[in-house]
Amino acid sequence: MTRLIFATNNPHKVEEIQAAIGSTLEVISLKQAGIEVEIPEPYDTLQENAAEKARVIYQLTGSDCFSEDTGLETEALAGAPGVHSARYAGQERSFEANMEKLLAELEGKTNRKARFRTVISLMLGGRPYFFEGICEGQILTRPRGDKGFGYDPVFQPLGSPLSFAQMSLEEKNRFSHRRKAAEQLVAFLRQQQSTHPQP
Repeated sequence: MTRLIFATNNPHKVEEIQAAIGSTLEVISLKQAGIEVEIPEPYDTLQENAAEKARVIYQLTGSDCFSEDTGLETEALAGAPGVHSARYAGQERSFEANMEKLLAELEGKTNRKARFRTVISLMLGGRPYFFEGICEGQILTRPRGDKGFGYDPVFQPLGSPLSFAQMSLEEKNRFSHRRKAAEQLVAFLRQQQSTHPQP
């Protein structure tokens, strides 16, 4: 089984990616790989931030690895919070404060269309490759559910009556932006293995 370092310190993301990928790939977190580093996300695009995280870990370890950056993009707020989703309400990365700010910004707005967008950056043999996953939906007027993390309690994906925070991980992965990007990653790795089989 291919083993890849996932350049994140977020156990929720590791769990989601592993659930989406299944047994074809073993994903290990920075902590599991014995790497203690907080990688800054200084850029204005998801792709640049994801690329930076993967590049730093590749330079540190020399091992193939991947990273991701995810943003919640709302139509009525011109795509905000977007690349700043994790720190929307401040540097302390409070899920609660981020949701409160988002709901306050959308107060009274009838257009609540939003989408989650994930960009995965894979470093394979020193070369970067990118994969994107999108989940369309809307922002609820108040939080619902206690599962998941981040903006999950206020995000309702298109085609479901539930918020992400009301779903099991299996249910969430039917819609998940992260799963869609992860599936592209796995398909690419399979293609690479069939084109360049290991001796």
